[in-house]
Amino acid sequence: MEVYVLALSKHRGVKEVTDWMSKTSGIPVSELSEHQFLLYNKDATQHIFRVSAGLDSLVLGESQILAQVKQVVKVGQGVVGFGRNISGLFRHAITVGKRVRSDTKIAAGAVSVSSAAVELALMKLPESSHGVARMFVIGAGKMGKLVIKHLVAKGCTKMVVVNRSEEKVAAICEEMKDYKPFSELHSSAAEADVIFTSTASEYPLFLKEHVESLLPACPEVGGLRLFIDISVSRNVGSCVDDLETARVFNVDDLKEVVTANKEERLRKAMEAQAIIEEETRQFEAWRDSLETVPTIKKLRAYAERIRITEVEKCLSKMGDDITMKQKKAIDDLSRGIVNKILHGPMQHLRCDGTDSDFKRNHRKHARACSVKPSAKGRYAICHLVALNLAGLTNV
Repeated sequence: MEVYVLALSKHRGVKEVTDWMSKTSGIPVSELSEHQFLLYNKDATQHIFRVSAGLDSLVLGESQILAQVKQVVKVGQGVVGFGRNISGLFRHAITVGKRVRSDTKIAAGAVSVSSAAVELALMKLPESSHGVARMFVIGAGKMGKLVIKHLVAKGCTKMVVVNRSEEKVAAICEEMKDYKPFSELHSSAAEADVIFTSTASEYPLFLKEHVESLLPACPEVGGLRLFIDISVSRNVGSCVDDLETARVFNVDDLKEVVTANKEERLRKAMEAQAIIEEETRQFEAWRDSLETVPTIKKLRAYAERIRITEVEKCLSKMGDDITMKQKKAIDDLSRGIVNKILHGPMQHLRCDGTDSDFKRNHRKHARACSVKPSAKGRYAICHLVALNLAGLTNV
């Protein structure tokens, strides 16, 4: 669990949140503190950016975590605690997550055996045949489910599943109507272009004599039937690869693909970190600029009060004979003078905050105009991460 807090004092913010967690869960503060990992300000910003980009995920670049960050923003709409600063942080994190994936392509390339199986099959097929190739999945266990999921994600619509239990297939995909019983394994395989095997069978389901009697695969896929065997022990005999009409790939072939893709993702993660550093600077500059908003408003109001007072003094000295046109001219003149005087200070206050002297000069401008900088703009992001929650079931 992660908690993001906006607080005037980071230490007080941590204490108040920890006390609240203790009160809510019934777990003593001392026990909660043992599992806290704290990050502040820039470190907290970089953390949520890395999380959104998938750099802290078990599978580098996976997109599920980005969907969760989006859900936080969706749920947070209208919630009092999800104000401008925290919502800005999470919205920027979504932007970072999207940019990292689009600029580095870190999510490209399969990094699991099941996804690699589907990726390899599509690589071996002509691209024009992806929508028409007939897929045959044998086994609806954990690996078989993932193969089906990846095939559906890739837009493969012609799919037949063979399993000993029809109920298990129905549980995977309610809309999948094309199911064949295990007894029709070989006859059904004759109508497939790509065959994925993922069963716990201790003996091969396909040997040379089973495959050589099958009709060739359809011309759209090149007439070559692919066997992608992700089972251990193997479900497809190595002798099948001797046939001119078939090609067999097993787990060892897929492991090479997975390893290469993992190494590529690690290289892309280094590129992603550079993007995160850049985006962090932009967000920190935006956050710093928020500190000037109350000062700008007070400075403008302060100058306006002086302008009105001096215009009224001027008009009272000119008597009652002054015309409306002259009054307007005096008023416009005073506004123009004030705007020109404020232009420089306002421009500086609205800068992006990247100047190292930004905050010092901000306070100098504020003091020069007898305006006290607002404390509302100063804050620390306290990032609490509760780790090792196996024994903290009530949190």
